[in-house]
This record gives sequence, structure tokens and C-alpha cells, in this order.
Amino acid sequence: MRILMFGWEFPPHISGGLGTACFGMTRALAKKGAEIIFVLPRIGDGGDQNTFLQMRSASGTVISPSVTERIVHAGQTFWQEEGIRYLPVDSPLSPYMTAESYGQTMHYMREGTESSRVQVTGKHSFTFTLHGGYGPDLMAEVWRYSRLAAAIATREDFDIIHAHDWMTYPAAIMAKAITGKPLVVHIHATEFDRSGVNINEQVAGMERAGLHAADMVVAVSRLTRNTVVERYGVPPEKVKVVYNAVARHEAERSYHIPERIRHEKRVLFLGRVTYQKGPEYFLEAARLVLQKMSNVRFFMAGSGDMLPGLIRRVGQLRMGRYFHFAGFLRGEQVDHMFALSDLYVMPSVSEPFGITPLEAMLYDVPVLLSRQSGVSEVLEHALKTDFWDTRDMADKICAVLRYPCLSAELVKNCREEMKSIRWGTAAEHLLAIYRDVAGVR
Repeated sequence: MRILMFGWEFPPHISGGLGTACFGMTRALAKKGAEIIFVLPRIGDGGDQNTFLQMRSASGTVISPSVTERIVHAGQTFWQEEGIRYLPVDSPLSPYMTAESYGQTMHYMREGTESSRVQVTGKHSFTFTLHGGYGPDLMAEVWRYSRLAAAIATREDFDIIHAHDWMTYPAAIMAKAITGKPLVVHIHATEFDRSGVNINEQVAGMERAGLHAADMVVAVSRLTRNTVVERYGVPPEKVKVVYNAVARHEAERSYHIPERIRHEKRVLFLGRVTYQKGPEYFLEAARLVLQKMSNVRFFMAGSGDMLPGLIRRVGQLRMGRYFHFAGFLRGEQVDHMFALSDLYVMPSVSEPFGITPLEAMLYDVPVLLSRQSGVSEVLEHALKTDFWDTRDMADKICAVLRYPCLSAELVKNCREEMKSIRWGTAAEHLLAIYRDVAGVR
């Protein structure tokens, strides 16, 4: 089975759970004999590596007489582990990008035209060579990327098209129209999850078009499946649930807890600091906990539009001594933060799945989840609360920190549950879906 896969991100350049999921998913599919051609927006030189895929420098080419834009794609096939090829398209798109952040990126790019190389730092840190020709706004760039990405379909031999989330749906629809190959779309988060009632109608429209154009829809949880069926009117029989996972060996290192902080308890929030993730409820629960316990430090790791307001709120509450903002973390920094934590809290308002609790559990850290998360469907023994019930959240945080036996029991039970949460299982479900839509038995 050969899969043409469209995605937003891939390690080591990740901004959230989507890249982590694509990494685990493609690696598991490759181990089961599938071949994946992975296409995604990518700017800058390659040369980065991970455990099974090399990202190399790209070269420019004109992909067909009808497409004159410059496209950057891999000059040859690169495998460390057989089965996956990486094709980056020259585009500044990145996960969770908004119209505003795209405008800022384009401003940085225009500022750097004299030297032709531009460096952007912060949440999305990268250096790239300016080729030009990008869309003047976010939606124009999505469509430009879609034309280039879909044109790759005319040059590749594959059986199935598999697209991840809204930004790649137009490319996948075009690829299906060009080739007639069946389309599977993966929905990791909907616009209703990201924005609540104040949705971007253009984004929601792209999601709706992709979901209805697909031969099969893969949702990451029953929660997401219900949204797809109820909000977008997709026939229920067309939507299958395939849960995300983690691999136990991903926790490859052990970390020493410094003597000077061993007397304290550490509670972690790690994720985008946006409405969807519920950071303000975490802060309010912290305030209630600190009224009862003084040997606790709360850490908020991540960046997002709500961060400045939360920093001001911590200052107003005079909690700065006990509440720390760690900024956007990546790679080993994330592993280290998990390993040093006594409890991980995910208070999401609407979380289609949520891989971070599984990552925390790799380091035997107990977790407290909002009931409004997809991962709560597969973690029966994790502590759960409603995102809005900050008093219940605070009480459960106190219970875990005060009673080591409770913490140990949670870790023991979740460790058993983790044995059945494997990317290999997810890959088997995906291959069955591929065979179904391709008519292969």
C-alpha cells in the first residue's frame, strides 16, 4: 500500500500534537509494510534528522507546464528506515497559523529581502531563504500551497491520499480530482474546538468541503466523531475512530531531580496558551490550591495569544513566587519538564484527543484530565474533572500531592492501560480503512 500523505508538520519542527501524531503514525505504518510519500509546507534548508527520516536540502523545479510557481521538493529519496519519503513544498505555512500570524511572517520575510535570508525567532523559530511568490494573505497561501502540493500527485505512484486537518484538505481534494484515487481525511481538531463559538467561517468551510469530499473520515476520538457528524453533517457510517498513541521507548532518558527542589511539589500545564487548552482554568485552580498548600510550584509551558493576559493575572494575584511561565519548549526540554513534574494537568475546554497526557505517563507522572477531551475515552483510570469546575480541579490536585499512595496507584493503573495504547494498533486500523476505500481485500 502506497500512501500520498499531506500534513502540516513533522519532527523536529513541531508546534503541537499533530506533528507528534504524524511521526508515530507514519513510523508504525512503515513498519507494517506501507510506503508513505509525506508532503508538507516547509521553508528553509533541510539537514535535520530524527530516528527514521532524514530531511535534506531541497532543490527547485517546475513541476508541470501548467504550474509555474517555484516548488521546493526533495531531490531524491531519503530513508533511514525504509518506507517513508519526505517532500517539502516551499511555503511559510505552519500549524495553528492565523491570518494575523501569517501577516507577521510575511512582514518578516519582506524585511529580509535585501539579504535574501531571514531568521524568525519565538514560538516558530526558523531561518529560510526567500524565494518569493507567496500568497498575500493566509487563504491565498493555502490555495497556492494546495496547487503545488496537489501537482505532486501527478508525478507520484500511490494508492491512497491521506490528508491531515484543514490546511491540507484543498490539496487533497485537488489530488483526488486529478488522479481519481480514494481520499481519507484525518480530523485532529475542528474549528469549533480551536475557536469555540467565534469560528473562522473560511476555515470551517474548508473543513466541511474536505470531510464531504473524503471517501472515509478518520476522527481521533468519539468526541471528535460526534462533532464531525453533528456540526458538519457527515454521514455517521463514513466516520471511523482511530485513537492516537505513544511508544514507551520514546521516554529514552532519566532525569535527576535537584536536591534543592525535592521538598516541593511541581504541577505542570504544557500546551498552547489559547482558549481551547483552558489555561485560565489551570491558573484559577492554582490560586485555590495555594490557599491550602504552600510547597507547590505551578509551571505553564507554552505560548499563545492568552499568555500576556495570564502573566498580568498572576501579577495581580501576587502568585509570581509559585507560578512560573516556561515559554515554548521542544525536544528534550519537554521530556525534562515531564520528568520533573509530580502531576500533569490538561484542563482543555475542547480537546479532540490530547497526546500530552500519554507523554507525561511515559515518565510515570499521574495526570488530571478534563472530561472534555478525547484521550479521557482511553484512560479509564486517570483523574478527570470538568474544565470549568476549578474547585474540583484544585481538590484533586491537592489529593494527588498530599497522598503519595494515591499518586502511585494512578501511575500503576495508567501504566497498565498504556500497554494497549500503541501506534501499531492505530496503524492496523488505518490499513484496514485504506483497504476498504481502495477495494482491496
